[in-house]
Amino acid sequence: MSRRLASLLASLLLAIVAASAAIAQPSTPSVHPGTRLNFAATVGPAQFVRASSYPVGRSTVYVYQYLAGRMHLSVDVYDGGRRVPAGSDNPTVISQFNEEVTAIERSLKSQGVTNFERPAVPSLCTYGATSFRCIVMSGHIQGGGRGFSKLLLTGFRDHFVKIRADWQHSDGLTVTNADQALQGFVTALMR
Repeated sequence: MSRRLASLLASLLLAIVAASAAIAQPSTPSVHPGTRLNFAATVGPAQFVRASSYPVGRSTVYVYQYLAGRMHLSVDVYDGGRRVPAGSDNPTVISQFNEEVTAIERSLKSQGVTNFERPAVPSLCTYGATSFRCIVMSGHIQGGGRGFSKLLLTGFRDHFVKIRADWQHSDGLTVTNADQALQGFVTALMR
């Protein structure tokens, strides 16, 4: 992926963080109150970068961001104002997953990403003891390289847990590298 795409992805991430910070609550706990997930300074192979939280309707979205080498990992924990059934294969998670994929695709296209690709059907991914609905998406910036994003979603302790790994092909990273980073990260986080 070119520096231009990397810059675009970084700008998009910073814009999301800035928007979140503008309406963020005073502090985001390192242990999520509903799921009791511990977002420590180091989780598996990843180092903590920042956390924020912001209201959406009757819910609060908690966002935790990490770096695993040159791979960006983010975790969003929220309930959408409803009780979320456990697992990745229930109608609530399937519907939310489809909404998340559509929102990501729209956002990337509005940022100039072209040749957006994703499989027609998502997969089931298991990291540690946790199964997620998952998909790998990629896109290209004109004159640049290819960027990749792997989206994971599951229901966990009445909440959605959305994990996203973003990386650049030009950094020499592949889906296999993402799976290795996610295996260590998710296994350490979801225990």
